[in-house]
Amino acid sequence: MIEQAIKKSFDKYLDTPLAVWVNFVNQCERVEFKKNEIIKHSHHPEKYAYFILSGSCGVFLWKDNSFVCLDITLENDFFSDYFSLVNGNPSPLETVALENTTALRISKSKIDMIKKNKMGFRLFFIRMVDFFLSKQQQQIDLLTKTAEQRYIEMLDKQPQIIKRIPQKHIASYLGIRTESFSRIKKKLIQPSFVNLS
Repeated sequence: MIEQAIKKSFDKYLDTPLAVWVNFVNQCERVEFKKNEIIKHSHHPEKYAYFILSGSCGVFLWKDNSFVCLDITLENDFFSDYFSLVNGNPSPLETVALENTTALRISKSKIDMIKKNKMGFRLFFIRMVDFFLSKQQQQIDLLTKTAEQRYIEMLDKQPQIIKRIPQKHIASYLGIRTESFSRIKKKLIQPSFVNLS
């Protein structure tokens, strides 16, 4: 049941009645994207938020003649160009399906309507605070941890990303070149790295 999947993904923030998510799903439409399909073009405003049912999506920024991966989202989580969604303005961010993806889509106008309800506003606010905190942590990690440390954490927290997302996007997300990422992977699979304790 889709409503239960959304509730489960949100329970870590706030345990809400299932009826809240039944109402949310009723405001959504089911959409599908092919692998590598652009969902939102850069310099366009974000008109939707998504809950990924299957597949994965990424957020990218064009810099120095290539796209930099800023975020990767797998199924059972919300996804959007949140920067544009919140302020209503175009942003330089582009969103892309990294795999064949099925999602629930809700329009910004419906989100704004839901936010007029006390519970709806609270849920949206909590999600935005969590997103802000995760982005802050990502920036701190980029400045204080090595790419190898960040990759090990990714292996621990999000092993599915490693198995499913192209290496070039993971390297970009970690802030390194694909060649450097290959060297890190090679180093970590060497017997000397294995912890036998």
